[in-house]
Amino acid sequence: MSALHLSFCQKKQENGGHGLRVSRPRNQYKEFSPLKPTNQQNQSTNKTFFIKTLGCKVNQCESEAIRNTLEASGFTDGSEGDADVVIVNTCTVTGKAAMQSRQAVRRSIRANPGARVLVTGCHAQTAPDELAAIDGVHLVVGTRDKHRIPEKVLESINGKDAPDAPVVAVSDVTHATRFAPLPGVAHGSRTRPFLKIQDGCNAFCTYCIVPHARGRSRSLPVDQVLAQIQQLGQLGYREVVLTGIHIGCYGMDLAPATDLKQLLDRIRGNGHIERIRISSIEPRELTEPIIELASTEARCSGRLCAHFHIPLQSGDDDVLKRMHRPYDAGYFRQLVLRIVKRIPHAAIGVDTLIGFPGETDRSFETTYRLIQELPVAYLHVFPFSARKGTPAFSFSDPIPSEVIKARCSRMRQLGNRKRRDFYARHMGQTLTVLVEESRNKPDGRLKGFSDNYISIRFDGPDEWFNTFQEVKVSRVSDEGGPEGEAQC
Repeated sequence: MSALHLSFCQKKQENGGHGLRVSRPRNQYKEFSPLKPTNQQNQSTNKTFFIKTLGCKVNQCESEAIRNTLEASGFTDGSEGDADVVIVNTCTVTGKAAMQSRQAVRRSIRANPGARVLVTGCHAQTAPDELAAIDGVHLVVGTRDKHRIPEKVLESINGKDAPDAPVVAVSDVTHATRFAPLPGVAHGSRTRPFLKIQDGCNAFCTYCIVPHARGRSRSLPVDQVLAQIQQLGQLGYREVVLTGIHIGCYGMDLAPATDLKQLLDRIRGNGHIERIRISSIEPRELTEPIIELASTEARCSGRLCAHFHIPLQSGDDDVLKRMHRPYDAGYFRQLVLRIVKRIPHAAIGVDTLIGFPGETDRSFETTYRLIQELPVAYLHVFPFSARKGTPAFSFSDPIPSEVIKARCSRMRQLGNRKRRDFYARHMGQTLTVLVEESRNKPDGRLKGFSDNYISIRFDGPDEWFNTFQEVKVSRVSDEGGPEGEAQC
């Protein structure tokens, strides 16, 4: 493990971070499982609920866990417009996301007159008073207190909260040192459930509000990860997506300390799930042992997916320094080339942050050329959004919005070409595809994902739902993506 990796995950940050080398505290909250409800949760209700989720895969994972717990408590998952309880799980990663979160809250109130409306998530953590001031909001619950949502919902339904004033349950997440007890198993309609193994972030990149919304890095203990994977296997799932806010820092806060590679080894050893996918992972934390493991799996069982989503943000070294990113463009270039050399069919996704203060035309072109030259499969392009409470909020050299918009458009066009080129490289090849449990709506065909994240459509019976099928890529269209023929 490199010194830079250690500094990114562990060291105390000048702008509010805290070192992770602390003793593990005793449990502060009562834990529960959605599959083994508490006595309070067993109480039968005739109430319906609806969850609206914005933002990242971690939010999606947490919403599914909340859904499972409420269903185990006797609630019925309903639809927007006829719910007794509405939960809006918000995002605040950009100013636009925060605005969309507030809009979603107001729409939910209008669509569900008379419903108890609960707002949670990262925007609830960072702006609780603003959300509580919206007429029709009954409860605001922060990220540290999401495990209390079922309890709060029951209290609200039973009239134990004040009917004329919203209840705000938002505690300081800055010094949180243990993984939230909200169960992380997101099983439901998804063929590939998310498993949240980590929360929080210690990096404090100068543009990012997430450490203030999620706190510092905290990990789900290894035995609990393995138990939840076993549970998912028993429920019939074939693939699990490991997710977190800063997944590459997994295990460094545990006693004894461990890391993501050791966790992957333990998961591979238990045999309960046939395919494991890693969500977004930082460049410095995609270590040589993980790449070697993925390379070995690609040649053998294929249990670890050949799919890596790696945030670049900028390809200009000066911009990266101002962002407080712990690598340079040369490191990123060599990382991508090393992965593709070892795993030629690997899908590499990249995040870019466009319009960071001080990003000149030359800086942008440097980023553009880097991505253009690398064998990247797809891009996620984000415009810079100044977030209050971050150092970049006060940087004095902002980029005009029309310039940011134009640069984002160019980068997205490049991303579209990269995706098409990646698909085209697989023409005539046979992929092992996990078939989704619903058909493609426009044409009624089956659909599924390969280990290297190619979404492909093909003909076949319903009996293939949630099974692995060999599918030969026969066509790549600009509109619908890859199409194939099942090899059976």
